[in-house]
Amino acid sequence: MAAGPDKAIKRPLYLGVDGGGSKCRAILVDADLQLLGSGLGGPANPLHGFEQTLNSIICATDAALAEAGLQPQAKSELISGLGLAGVNLPSLYQQVKNWSHPFAQLFLTTDLHIASLGAHRGEEGSVIVAGTGSCGYAQVNGQTTILGAHGFPFGDQGSGAWMGLEAIKVVLLASDGLGPSTCLTQMFAEQLGVEGVMIVDKFAGAGSSEYAQLSALVLRAAEAGDAVALSIVKEGTAYLDAIAEKLWQTGVKRLSLIGGLGQALRSWLAPATLARLSEPLMQPEWGAVYFAQQEHGNISGT
Repeated sequence: MAAGPDKAIKRPLYLGVDGGGSKCRAILVDADLQLLGSGLGGPANPLHGFEQTLNSIICATDAALAEAGLQPQAKSELISGLGLAGVNLPSLYQQVKNWSHPFAQLFLTTDLHIASLGAHRGEEGSVIVAGTGSCGYAQVNGQTTILGAHGFPFGDQGSGAWMGLEAIKVVLLASDGLGPSTCLTQMFAEQLGVEGVMIVDKFAGAGSSEYAQLSALVLRAAEAGDAVALSIVKEGTAYLDAIAEKLWQTGVKRLSLIGGLGQALRSWLAPATLARLSEPLMQPEWGAVYFAQQEHGNISGT
């Protein structure tokens, strides 16, 4: 959407960026939080590539500026809220903080924080993220709780990447006659064009987003009643159920399930978990805008 003539845009301008393992999404809004433009970039988890992350942020930002009818040079006046996967690790947080960014101001936090701010429209709350990765987050009375967020392949149970890796493991076991047969074997052969040890060759050096692409096959096989796929999905959602229970113990008032797999996994969650979920009010990139606005206000004293 074009914002119209530059002079009609009310300053200051806020940029909200949600950077995850599969993609980076940016939105540009004016001082009244009116949406001016949006853009997409590639993966933006610095754990899996710092330069790729920066390139994705700039790509998404330039696309949002273009949709707003602004030139790339306008980055220099943006008050930016940046929520990234991976920056819960102190070393990665500092690396991004040290970036000689092109913005007027940059406020950095985790993708979990902005996801929660978005889901609860700038207010405190809690989220379970189920996408390329998985984790739980709660903020109550200024106190933050993070569950999981260990990153792939160290954790992220119930996530798309985790499902993909677990599926590869069971398919390889089945190909050697050391594990139960599964329809995933044929599904992988049809989608990937390889079988057996050649799956290992194909995924050597693959990133979490590539593993996550296999999660759709796992869910399809589980829905068809495949016992092996069912076991993977049930193990993953049991972990998410456990996260939900721990988050409720923080005293949080609202809990939302978000992420690319959130909707697909709802039917696999425990009824007690489902009954207490609240629909997210806004997307994570809006949470990044709220964060930028709040931090900018703290600094300027407004």
